[in-house]
Amino acid sequence: MPTPPFVDVHAHFVTDRYVEEARAAGHLHPDGMPGWPDWSPAGHLAMMDRAGIGKAMLSVSSPGTHFGQDTAARSLTRHVNEYAARLRAQHPDRFGHFASLPLPDVQGSVAEAGHALDVLGAHGLAVETNSHGIYLGNEKFEPLWEELDRHGAVVFVHPTSPPGAEDISLGRPRPMMEFLFDSARAASDLVLNGVLERRPNIRWIFTHGGGVLPLLTDRIQLFATALAKAHADTAPVRDQLARMWFDLAGTPFPRQVPALVDLVGDQHLLYGSDYCWTPADMAIEQAASIDSADQPEADTWRALTSRNARRLLESRPTASVRGVHR
Repeated sequence: MPTPPFVDVHAHFVTDRYVEEARAAGHLHPDGMPGWPDWSPAGHLAMMDRAGIGKAMLSVSSPGTHFGQDTAARSLTRHVNEYAARLRAQHPDRFGHFASLPLPDVQGSVAEAGHALDVLGAHGLAVETNSHGIYLGNEKFEPLWEELDRHGAVVFVHPTSPPGAEDISLGRPRPMMEFLFDSARAASDLVLNGVLERRPNIRWIFTHGGGVLPLLTDRIQLFATALAKAHADTAPVRDQLARMWFDLAGTPFPRQVPALVDLVGDQHLLYGSDYCWTPADMAIEQAASIDSADQPEADTWRALTSRNARRLLESRPTASVRGVHR
């Protein structure tokens, strides 16, 4: 395994029950993708060994765990979270966990967040950029952000299809373009609705280098000022975004990372594989592309992102949960 090994903050898993319930809800081609990926703990560990990944933070990807009914979503969310906790207990040196929440069910999400952090010992929570069209800055979510701010929680924000995605994606998979715009939309919503200022203890991770944020930040600032969304005592948009953390899943080099570093610096950059939605061979090639890219001065992307990940995640407790059943 290359030294130092990557810490992967963007790694996904599925269970048989999860896929069955998603398909029953109509997600046969989630986000316009051909179908559901195959996944197993053994296959994930084999990919990690080949790519030089020491530890991976597991999470459920889009379309999340809420398929229209709150009670069913709470049950499915608890299932995937307890599964991941049991798997992490079996492989404590290899797997961590960002627990799912049944958004847009806020009451259920507050309860599940407490269980995940305080009982299961999750390293953080995973949410989507929007939940059935409700974005993260919506006032409906304030009770959840208040609770997570109290915990000083890590919140991993994964993109999903925006409302009306079928009309704008031109028949192509939404992860190609729409995910990158929805990440920027969600981040700007947090900024413009004041969530980052009101809840400074939440540590947000955005994926794929923030999507198109590096190109849009100055424009967001322009409109924030023009629309009086930025008050005299409000930090500039760029400064607020620099508090966030960003993973390098996707195509970080040669163009995206330089733009992101110019925007926010390199102390909040993290590695992400996006496995299992990114097939193993592609994830391994992406890790190799990071190793072969121009490296930061007197450093490497492996060492830099791994140090950053440890600094972000080291405060979370671990939990011991018995048994793993897929």
